[in-house]
Amino acid sequence: MIKNLRRAAIAAALLLVPFAAPAQAHAQDRSAEAYTLPMTAAAYYLPLAAEVRDGYARTSFKHWNAGKIPTDGCNTRMEVLLSEAVDAPAVLPGCKLSGGRWWSYYDAKWLTSASALDVDHMVPLAEAWDSGASQWTAERREAYANDLDAQTSLVAVSAASNRSKADQDPAEWLPPAVDVTCRYASEWIATKLRWGLTVDAVESEALTQLADACPGTTVTYEPAP
Repeated sequence: MIKNLRRAAIAAALLLVPFAAPAQAHAQDRSAEAYTLPMTAAAYYLPLAAEVRDGYARTSFKHWNAGKIPTDGCNTRMEVLLSEAVDAPAVLPGCKLSGGRWWSYYDAKWLTSASALDVDHMVPLAEAWDSGASQWTAERREAYANDLDAQTSLVAVSAASNRSKADQDPAEWLPPAVDVTCRYASEWIATKLRWGLTVDAVESEALTQLADACPGTTVTYEPAP
């Protein structure tokens, strides 16, 4: 009963103000309008549906492709590493990276070798498949897997933290650095909203609880083309 009343109150508020005032998206190479809304409302907007893993193969999502600048020799993975480097590495022939320094926010670690990093899909490919991507064209799945137009879609983190996460959603896994929980949940929701992906009942409940525990946290996203 309390949950129903709470959802009704959120819905009523959203009828008055469907979205907060547009904010600038954190997109690379362009300035784009985005929606910003409270995390509680953003979680409410995620459509509910059962997850279906049937037919999933990682190869259904072509990655990494040639990235934003196909002629520079750097694929999507390398472009993310270059974008997120706190101290820029030297770029050698073939887009080999030498030196540099990165902050892995999942586990609060500094890393000084590109080989120690994975580029994580915020919403893993298998989870995306379960949540609606199975119905997409191959071209849209490729666009999802190489999304450089939203900084929250792909994130450079330690290989250990990425492999610990695997294909788990926030009901099953959260970053070991507990002080980034709100950020992580916000970015997860933003990615699902950006790509029109669904949540299952357990995931929805976990995100609702996280939103309640993160007062003042907002979600900013731009719907994918």
